[in-house]
Amino acid sequence: MEYTTLGRTGLRISRMGFGGIPIQKTNAAAVRTLMEKMAACGVNYIDTARGYTVSEAYIGEALAGLRDRFVLATKSMARTKEAMAADIETSLANLQTDYIDLYQVHNPSLAELEAVAAPGGALEALLEAKAAGRIGHIGVTAHMAAVFERALDMGWAETVMFPYNIVETQGEALMRRCAQENVGFIAMKPLAGGALEDARLALRFIRQNPDVSVVIPGVYSVDELEENMAAYDDASPLTAEEREKIEDVRRTLGSQFCRRCNYCQPCSAGIGISGIFVLEGYLQRYGLGGWAKQRYAALDKKAGDCIGCGACESRCPYRLPIRRMLARCKAEFGA
Repeated sequence: MEYTTLGRTGLRISRMGFGGIPIQKTNAAAVRTLMEKMAACGVNYIDTARGYTVSEAYIGEALAGLRDRFVLATKSMARTKEAMAADIETSLANLQTDYIDLYQVHNPSLAELEAVAAPGGALEALLEAKAAGRIGHIGVTAHMAAVFERALDMGWAETVMFPYNIVETQGEALMRRCAQENVGFIAMKPLAGGALEDARLALRFIRQNPDVSVVIPGVYSVDELEENMAAYDDASPLTAEEREKIEDVRRTLGSQFCRRCNYCQPCSAGIGISGIFVLEGYLQRYGLGGWAKQRYAALDKKAGDCIGCGACESRCPYRLPIRRMLARCKAEFGA
C-alpha cells in the first residue's frame, strides 16, 4: 500500500481509502470483517458521515480494538454552531471513540459556506472541538467548483473533498492549487456515482494524478475492497487502449448524468429519481434493454408521474435538468 501525508493535517494515510456509504445496506458483522481486512492490507483511511444513516454506528462497532489502526473522517450538514456541536457529540458516540481525526462541513452551498464561517456558524463549534482535542482537523466537501474555490480562498479548510473521475475533471485546476497550498485533496465519486462500469479503469485513471491525496470508493464487501486495491496498486501508465476507452466513456456519458447522490429526494410525487436514471443507463448503454424495461414496468412511480414542480432541481448539486431528463425517460420507456 502506498501512503501519503494528507496536506497540512500531517496525517499519514493510504492513498486508497474506504467510502462508508454502501455499508448502510449490510450489517455490523460484515463491516467488522471489512475493517479487519483493511487493517491487514494497510488501508487506513475511513470516510463516513452523519447523513449516512447507520454507517457511523456500524463503523464504531466494527472498530473495537482496531481504532488506532485507522484515520477516521466524518462530516455533518450542520450549519450553525449549536447544531454542529451536537453532531460532533453524536458522531463521537456513534463511532465509539474519544476523538475523530477529520471532521468536515458536508456539501454547503456558497451561501451556506459563508454562514458556516460567520459568527455563530458551524466553524466555531469545529474550532472549539479541535482545541479540546475532540477532533483533529477540519475540512469541507463540495459538489460545485465555485464552492471548492471559495473554501480554498477562506483558508480554514485543511482538506477538500470533491468529485473526480473520468467524466468529472472540472476540479483539476483547483486540485493543483490544493497541492500548492498543502491542502489535502480527497477524491469522491471515483465511479461517478455508479455511472462508470469499469471500476479498474476508473481507479487507474485517478491513480495517475499526483494531486489526489486519497480516493474513497464506496465499499461493502471484501471482494470489492480487493478489486479496488488491485486496480489502484497498478501505477503503470495508462495504455493507448485504456485512453481510448476513457474517451469513449466521455463521449457516451457527457456531463448531464445522474451521480446517484440522491440530494434531489424526496420527490413530491414519490418518484425514485436516481433509480429511473439507472434503468435508463441499462436501456441505452449496456445492452440490457429488455431487463431494464421489465424493472421499469414494475415501479410504483414512473417518470410520467412527474408533476413538474422543480423541487428536485433546486436541490441537485449538479444543477441537472431533472424534469427534462424524466420526460426523456417517459418517452423512452413509454410511461
